[in-house]
Amino acid sequence: MSDRTDPPPPDNPHAAGVIPKVVPPLPRQNLRARNLPWRTAFDWLRAGWSDLWTNPLPSLLYGAGVFALSILVVWGLFQFRYEYALFPALAGFMVIGPLIANGLYEKSRRLELGEEVGLAGMILVRPRSGYQALFMGVLLLGLFLLWLRAAVLIYALFFGMVAFPGTDELIPMLFLTPTGWALLLTGSVVGALFAAFAFAISVFAVPMLLTERADALSAMGISMAMVWANLPVMLAWGATVMGLFLVSVATAFIGLVLVFPVLGHATWHAYRNIRTDDRQTGESERMFIRPA
Repeated sequence: MSDRTDPPPPDNPHAAGVIPKVVPPLPRQNLRARNLPWRTAFDWLRAGWSDLWTNPLPSLLYGAGVFALSILVVWGLFQFRYEYALFPALAGFMVIGPLIANGLYEKSRRLELGEEVGLAGMILVRPRSGYQALFMGVLLLGLFLLWLRAAVLIYALFFGMVAFPGTDELIPMLFLTPTGWALLLTGSVVGALFAAFAFAISVFAVPMLLTERADALSAMGISMAMVWANLPVMLAWGATVMGLFLVSVATAFIGLVLVFPVLGHATWHAYRNIRTDDRQTGESERMFIRPA
């Protein structure tokens, strides 16, 4: 202990037990924010259209395959009397759509590098992340199945534990009764939440796993962070994707032959526009898991 009684020097407030003044932290720059205007979504769409018509046959065949798969799924639902899952399955397309478009990302990537790619190269894609891309598919499929189960529960909450009435009775029941309106409203809100969450975690995660050595959980987390940091343009892009998909449904899925390749190629350009740094040759960014 010291016998000094003189006041502490003014540059050392701790000497007298004085608590220093609390100041707010300095603002930090969000490195994922690109400050893009919402109109940039249309630039991505134009770039996707350009990629489609650069060697168009593989992209159009890819879109035709998605069309055939969609028709097969709808036929299977009616054939095995799972018509009640039709509307949830349509909404679930937004969940697994980015995963199906992996071959379109590969074509745009190779076009960016000045390389050529055929349909076989688009189907037999080898992601740089290896098995993590497969794990990503399993996670998205699990989210899709969870949405289907949620849709069944919502139906049971409004109409009780009764057998599905069939498609002929379902349409009037949904659109001509107050209970049906309430079901449509609730189901649309819950479905929109599922679709928005799936869109946020997958829209950039799938291209990231294609080009970077990263784990699936980190890719999903980074994708959501990139969407949140660029919310205006991503809301515009999400609305564009939803609108074009509804147009495709209105044409009995025939529009998917053209719409799906355009959206797939455009999503690649969105990814490259927002994740500007090229990590293909360096150490990948990780949020959760260090891949083996």
